[in-house]
Amino acid sequence: MNKKIPDTVRDIMSRDCYRVSRETSITALAQGLALHRLPGAPVVDTADRLIGFISEQDVLGHVLDSIYHDHEAPLVRELMRQDVLTTSPNKSVTDLAQEMLGAKPKIYPVVEQHRLVGIVTRRDILMALLMIRRH
Repeated sequence: MNKKIPDTVRDIMSRDCYRVSRETSITALAQGLALHRLPGAPVVDTADRLIGFISEQDVLGHVLDSIYHDHEAPLVRELMRQDVLTTSPNKSVTDLAQEMLGAKPKIYPVVEQHRLVGIVTRRDILMALLMIRRH
């Protein structure tokens, strides 16, 4: 079986990705991130438009604080970042790999016509580069 060599983000992105709303509790978010083994998640509105991003790092201290003080953890809307680095499904794998060098996000939401259509991770990019290199 001959696998297609990945060329664009569309070829490697996860389409059915974990996402949360502004009203998701931080506890539910943390459980979802652990279940899906992700370091963060896109935040979307009811029309699946990307409105933010929230990472494990964003919530770690708040979850710890809620344990120490025995109170409910906040909602995603209180901690999410609204300035999000995104990519297009048509961007080349190698161009995105260049952008991911350095202290950039580990996950890029993939957006088309203002709607979340998937995510791509550093691991996805690395695997795609290895496939490209083999051919």
